[in-house]
Parts: sequence; C-alpha cells; structure tokens
Amino acid sequence: MSRIGNKPIKVPEGVTVTVEGQKITVKGPKGTLERTVTEPIKVEVKDGEIKVARPNDEPINRSLHGLTRSLINNMVQGTVKEFERKLEINGIGYRVQKKGTGIVLILGYSHPVEVAAPAGITFEVPSQNELTIKGIDKELVGQTAAIIRTKRPPEVYKGKGIKYVEETIRRKEGKAGKK
Repeated sequence: MSRIGNKPIKVPEGVTVTVEGQKITVKGPKGTLERTVTEPIKVEVKDGEIKVARPNDEPINRSLHGLTRSLINNMVQGTVKEFERKLEINGIGYRVQKKGTGIVLILGYSHPVEVAAPAGITFEVPSQNELTIKGIDKELVGQTAAIIRTKRPPEVYKGKGIKYVEETIRRKEGKAGKK
C-alpha cells in the first residue's frame, strides 16, 4: 500500500484538470502544465479530487504510483502559486546581474557566464549576491537552479561559489604549519 499514492489530491478553486487517456492537463491562474502519465497508472478526476490508481502490486507499479501522485500534486500546486529556489553567491568579486530575461554571472573566470532563462522561468536578483528562480513547474525550477550551481559549486576550504540558501557547506581545515 502506497501511503502517498493513495492520498487523493484536492483541486483548488480556479484550477481545472483534464485527463485524456494518459495525458493530464492542469490549468490554473498562473498557467498551464501538461504531463504524460506512465502506461499502467490510471488517473481519475471526481468531485474536485484527483485519484491515482495502479493495476497491481508489482514493484515498478508501486514505485510509479507514489511518483505519479507527487508529480500531479506539484502540477496543481504550481498553477496556484509559483515555486521558487534561492541561490547565494559567495566569494570576493563574485556577483550576478540581470540581463534581459537571463542573468550574467561573474565567478572569477576570465569571462562572464551568461545563463538564458528557460521558457516558464523568471530570475529575480534582489542583490548582487542573491538569485531567486521562480516558475510554475517545480521540476524545471530545481533543474535550472542545479545548472546554475554547477557553474561554480561551493568549495570546502574558503566556501566560495554558488550554493542554495538553505545548504550548509562543511568546511575543511587547510594545511597545518610545519612543526
């Protein structure tokens, strides 16, 4: 029994959910999201609730049951309120600037690193050391944040680089002097 997969998803007001075969479409005040559900899993909409069902207890179907329910729940939540991911840039001379819809990162390389915003993603730069990524697709927001973080991951000796705001970097001690 999947605890997550068996929970029904409540559809908030202003959100419409359409199921056509294996394709599910969620329309809300913030936008529209579509996803194709993997074959054995069935999705049903009744009385303002979405129910996800699996045909049997095979391991692959059990794992897809909870996953599908979580993905659909994220779609419903994203169309009501945007997801966001915050990044922090640490290091002397490291900074971020907004350029059109994309951003320009200055990270100690000989050249600035430009990142274009994918469709459905917006960048906000509250200060030159902070970056907020917003969008209705949780998966795309997280993937965009991960791609930006790979441009200069945090290093463990000085803590320089791009990190998530809630992330803690375990610092290493440098070389001890000769005795």
